[in-house]
Amino acid sequence: MSDNTSGKPDPVELARTGQVRQLPKRFYREATVAPRGGGYAVHLDGRPLRTPGKLVLVLPTSAMAEAIAEEWATQGEHIDPLTMPLTRLANSVRDQVEGREEAVRSDIVKYAGSDLLCYRADGPAGLVDAQAAAWDPVLSWLREAHGADLAVCAGLMPVDQSAASRAAIERAVAPLEPFRLASAHVMTTLLGSVALMLATLSGRLTPDDAWRAAHVDESWQIAQWGTDAEAARRHENRKSEFLAAVRLSRLRDDAS
Repeated sequence: MSDNTSGKPDPVELARTGQVRQLPKRFYREATVAPRGGGYAVHLDGRPLRTPGKLVLVLPTSAMAEAIAEEWATQGEHIDPLTMPLTRLANSVRDQVEGREEAVRSDIVKYAGSDLLCYRADGPAGLVDAQAAAWDPVLSWLREAHGADLAVCAGLMPVDQSAASRAAIERAVAPLEPFRLASAHVMTTLLGSVALMLATLSGRLTPDDAWRAAHVDESWQIAQWGTDAEAARRHENRKSEFLAAVRLSRLRDDAS
């Protein structure tokens, strides 16, 4: 979920595509946290931090505000958005999620129709076994915990999920408020799986286990053929974004 609403090139995307980024110079001495509007704001030299959409970035917990303030405090001579994943995600909550919660929930639920865990290889046997070992327990948990019994098929032909399963996924994401919802959206898109996202949010899977499960196919291919540096870099960048989304969700749970 991008937080770029200005129409200008996103520095994060420029970095991913290898284009040169011109980073802004640091313009403040210190980053602090102060109560604001029932929540907490990050202040840069006493002025509240604003999103790209010009809204004051009000955070729901002091723990989240302190973590975001730390991202700003540890910047060097220049401000590098790539090193500020919590800030970027929190900005997207204020600019793109608040007031659009139903649309974001609907986008997450759509993944039930194309969930990674539902599409299995029909060979070779080693990959089939690896997928089953990583994915079957998650689908069993999803069925037991949420009543969503997702159908599985071999190959890439679309499989229709039942209305009951889709409704169960809708119920599972309905309670998520904007910060958890934004985290869930990022997690779902990076994992390619609403099932893995829900298992991670619930604590059924650790973030590392969920990430490994989402990349069973990739890991199997690497074991057969190896990898290259560019692919490994992209993989690590995506994993960093995923872990930031998990962390933001957990900071939302911290009532301090």
